[in-house]
Amino acid sequence: MDLRVHIGGGKRGLVLANPVLTASGCFGNGIEFLRVFDIQRLGGIVSKGITLRPRLGNPQPRIVETPAGMINSIGLQNVGVDAVLRELAPIWATWSVPVIANIAAERVEDYAELARRLDEAPGVSALELNISCPNVENGLEFGSRPEPAAAVVQAVRQATGLPVIVKLTPTAGDVVAVAAAVVEAGADALTIANTFPALSIDIQRRRPALGWGSGGLSGPAIRPIVLKMVYDVARAGLGVPIIGCGGIATWQDAVEYLMAGASAVQVGTATFFNPRAPLEVLEGLQEFLRQEGIEELRELVGAAVSAGQAKKVYSGAEG
Repeated sequence: MDLRVHIGGGKRGLVLANPVLTASGCFGNGIEFLRVFDIQRLGGIVSKGITLRPRLGNPQPRIVETPAGMINSIGLQNVGVDAVLRELAPIWATWSVPVIANIAAERVEDYAELARRLDEAPGVSALELNISCPNVENGLEFGSRPEPAAAVVQAVRQATGLPVIVKLTPTAGDVVAVAAAVVEAGADALTIANTFPALSIDIQRRRPALGWGSGGLSGPAIRPIVLKMVYDVARAGLGVPIIGCGGIATWQDAVEYLMAGASAVQVGTATFFNPRAPLEVLEGLQEFLRQEGIEELRELVGAAVSAGQAKKVYSGAEG
């Protein structure tokens, strides 16, 4: 059974052994889960968001449950790129599973600098650009419109030879237009999508439940909406793999995303209530493919996309 997913080309292209990855911010930096299950069986690990300088993050409380999901307001707390290069990357380099470094910045030039710093780092196999974050001061809303999104990707593309994956935002007025712009600027793949801006009120205190105020909604509640975004971008036939991210908790959820046009998926919020969720998604997907007699993952990718409407759905596999 061939489950491989190819991202980017040339000498520094990335080959995932299978399509199940973890989502940034929900899996730490992978190290924390080593004692829970064999993370080397996954297709890839996506790091916590990395910034140029360390960030303390937002005030507590930072997480609140909602029906079928949760709102988080972490505020990109992280140790900064220097500590990542010094302490984390050498550990990642010993793993067989590739690590994709998720990066975030407030200026285009800072994205480029992060890309330069991580370009030759041991253990970093690709970059995922967080061009939208609903729970920091300026919102990092590069991803809301095609032009600023493309500017970030172009600057990063010039600074690194690593595969570049762009994480799109659901707040974009036209997600297909933004996707097309970042692909034109040099993106090798798309992650769809980031969290939705959201709010919860503590009715006893008569104020927002989160310390910072609002945050980002994730979990099963957003899955049908993000699935439609993946489907729409897949129908546009942009020629790069799509990584579905939003509310995936079971293998059935993953199959929906693959049939909608995703070549891979990221499991995020589900790990809060089931740390083994990514592995269980992979095992369930493998069993489903066996039962269906499917030998190559690409046979499943885009299966639900109407052939009459799709220009081309990229499978993420060679051949």
